[in-house]
Amino acid sequence: MTRYILALLVGSITFFGCEDVIDVDVPTAQSRLVVEASLDWEKGTIGNAQSIALSMSTPFFDTDQNTRVTGAIVRVINQDSGEVFPFNDNNDGTYSTSSFVPILNDTYRLEILYNGETYEATETLMSVSDINEVNQSIEGGFDDELLELNLYFTDPANIENFYLIKYEVEGDLFPYLEDVSDEFTDGNEIHDFLEKEDDEDGEEVPFEAGNVVNISLYGISEQYYNFIRLLIEQHGSQGDPFSSNAAQIRGNCINTSNPDNYAFGYFRLTEKDTATYTFE
Repeated sequence: MTRYILALLVGSITFFGCEDVIDVDVPTAQSRLVVEASLDWEKGTIGNAQSIALSMSTPFFDTDQNTRVTGAIVRVINQDSGEVFPFNDNNDGTYSTSSFVPILNDTYRLEILYNGETYEATETLMSVSDINEVNQSIEGGFDDELLELNLYFTDPANIENFYLIKYEVEGDLFPYLEDVSDEFTDGNEIHDFLEKEDDEDGEEVPFEAGNVVNISLYGISEQYYNFIRLLIEQHGSQGDPFSSNAAQIRGNCINTSNPDNYAFGYFRLTEKDTATYTFE
């Protein structure tokens, strides 16, 4: 989310054998602070080591700029206990701590002081179910001739839960993301699957023996569920001529000093369970 797309239009008009080049000035959006603050507590670890990345947004085609933000003051406060966790400036756009204490269902506040302005965001650390099983099949997906990966986990009963599932296929450039709500599956085992199609452009190929997939299951808040769901929907509708125009999606980071100079990005806290599967 550190770069936002602006249209570039350069036209040439041919008329009676002559060519005129029309240059159009492309407006540049205001540069904003971009916050990448995902504090994820993996099951089986103490979760003390966490990091946050700060940068500035740039026009899409400005690839040579150094957008990393240094010199900010970053800290996270547990609003239930009052404990403060300072994040050290690593002078490369990242800020880290080795003393964070994750406590399920506690609420935390992120505070960033940068260029004389204060940015804040609040989230609750959500729990997640254990992954029950991961396996492969060829009959449960959309195409009975293609391999698919199956993920199973049990949703706690009588509790509203939201999940994010990330599938990282080794060798692929980007992960596959799924947002899941237990609205219709409360208290039951949830089954999710990933099937890769044979893309004519060669950008996606079906699973085959030897492919390795790293799986992360996150417990997320309803607020973050609504945010990530919109992002996934916009990404999935790219290239669809009947889809609506993409809209700017605001995260939960608020500039308390100057509300008009809001930040991009999101501050989230999750517990996560992980698994790795190799296709046979």
